[in-house]
Parts: sequence; structure tokens; C-alpha cells
Amino acid sequence: MKVLWSVLVLGFFGLAHAATPQDFLKSYESQSGKASASRGEQFFNTKHGKEWSCASCHENPPNHETKHIVTGKVIKPLSPSANSARFTDEAKVDKWFKRNCNDVLGRECTAQEKADVLAWLMSIK
Repeated sequence: MKVLWSVLVLGFFGLAHAATPQDFLKSYESQSGKASASRGEQFFNTKHGKEWSCASCHENPPNHETKHIVTGKVIKPLSPSANSARFTDEAKVDKWFKRNCNDVLGRECTAQEKADVLAWLMSIK
């Protein structure tokens, strides 16, 4: 009985199903429009009026470990194909998009920008 209750509680709170990069992409597209991997790659590699681009720390392609250009902290691969933990935790996805978009843009990313970048990241092998 305890096991059944645990399964029901975990299922109710959404803990039994981990998010996937595809889940995040669908959510962003539902808020904005169809994602474009080519727009995402361009966005990732371009400076947007600030000192850094996404590629400044994650490099291109972002399918290997890199280091933060200021702190030197190791950054695990950003591409979901190279790092299966990427884009599976909503709190982390929200935290890092908010922080990194602010560093690159000086504001939060739009749902379209997130969709485009994620579509490109998902295309990297």
C-alpha cells in the first residue's frame, strides 16, 4: 500500500516524468511560433550589444566541456546529444536561460529566442 501511495504522489506532482528538450521546445513554440535552428545558431554566435555571445563560454559547437571566460568554472556540454541531463529540469532551464540571457542581452530571452536556440542545440550531434 505504501508503494502504491508513493507512486500516486510522485505521479501527481509530476516527479515520475522527467521533462525532455522536446517538451521545452514545444512549450516555447506554443508561446511564440515555430522554432528555427538557423536563427538559433545565429543568435548563439552573435553579440547582442553586450560583451559576450552564448558562444563566448559555450563555444561552437557546444558539444564538449568548456570553461567560463571569467570564472574559469567548467561548463558541461550544452547540446542535449552530448549531455543527456541538459534541458530536463525546469528550474535549471529557467535559471540558466534567465542568467545567461541577461549576460548576453541585458534582458530575459523571449520564448522565440529560447525556441530557436534550443532547436539548434537539439540539432547538434
